[in-house]
Amino acid sequence: MNSPEKQPAGLNMTRPTPEHLVVALDGSWQIGTHPEGAGEQVLQALATAATRQVSFDTTGLTAWDTTLLAFVMKISASCTPGDITVDYTGLPEGVRGLLKLATAVPERKGAARGGAEKQSLVVRAGLWGLKVADDTRDVVSFIGESLVAVANMFRGKAIYRKVDVVDALQQCGSEALPIVALISVLVGMILAFLGAVQLQMFGAQIYVADLVGVGMVREMGALMTGIIMAGRTGASFAARLGSMQVNEEVDALTTMGFSPMEFLVLPRMVAMVVMMPLLCIYANFLGIVGGAIVGVGMLDLTPTQYYLQTVNAISLQAVASGLIKSVVFGAVVAISGCMHGIRCGRSASAVGDATTKAVVSGIVAIIVWDCAITVVYTIIGF
Repeated sequence: MNSPEKQPAGLNMTRPTPEHLVVALDGSWQIGTHPEGAGEQVLQALATAATRQVSFDTTGLTAWDTTLLAFVMKISASCTPGDITVDYTGLPEGVRGLLKLATAVPERKGAARGGAEKQSLVVRAGLWGLKVADDTRDVVSFIGESLVAVANMFRGKAIYRKVDVVDALQQCGSEALPIVALISVLVGMILAFLGAVQLQMFGAQIYVADLVGVGMVREMGALMTGIIMAGRTGASFAARLGSMQVNEEVDALTTMGFSPMEFLVLPRMVAMVVMMPLLCIYANFLGIVGGAIVGVGMLDLTPTQYYLQTVNAISLQAVASGLIKSVVFGAVVAISGCMHGIRCGRSASAVGDATTKAVVSGIVAIIVWDCAITVVYTIIGF
């Protein structure tokens, strides 16, 4: 930009023909020196006559900065709705270059902070219905692609790296043990404490062991482990795959002939489904230990009494029911995390959105599936 001694800015408008407006600029068009209301004067001139073309004359211009650029863009934006042609050839070369850069990429829809037009309830309901239909279609499509990848794995035709499976097993297994242990012990203690408050009134505090044991192996062990893994590992899957999508690594795999479902999603799904039952057994054991801490410490039960009562209360059927739920929860967490990650947008904010959606949808799906499986257990008497 030029920076000679600042001179007062000037604006003059002439009309060689009734349809042609020439905007002549002279002096210093910089912050603090441009004439006030210059843009409004030009807009009034455009509105009061049948103008079809606007051009600029800057032969008398001595200095300029982004003030001139903003002035020209304001005029250009006002000419667009009226199909008025704007000729930029009279502007300095630097201004033309900046205008070209500013208009090279159109503004992304929704990027502006301006208030959106308020829509009616019927329109919003329709848009919501279309969104639900699209989301349902995406989920069904992703599940189908996942089943195809699993089938190819059993047929020995899936292309993936064994080291990725090992890494996913470690991420879903050993690295999750501390948080699962902490939550499981606390849940067991809470169950025992709540049961003790009620059972002590009847002198039946020994049945706290039954409450904690059956509650953990049938329900709380699998449920709490699934929620923990949705918030921890499901979010990690979405963030990693989303970052790969942003960096175009997924497109690179597709270009080289690798299926992203087999190469990226399959190892994570296998690891989650395999490790969830093991984590569930681990959570069940520690939950019972947490209940024993309360039972022995607060209810004056001996460790032997608590152990024998727990063994008598827990059946193989109860353990199996919890493990079946854990397998389903593992598949739900893996599908939710990988789906939102692999179908993430192309921006940094999209990765955050995908991670949030993966956690929320994973937890909601776990609760829904838990209710459905419990109803099925009740119907079949399992």
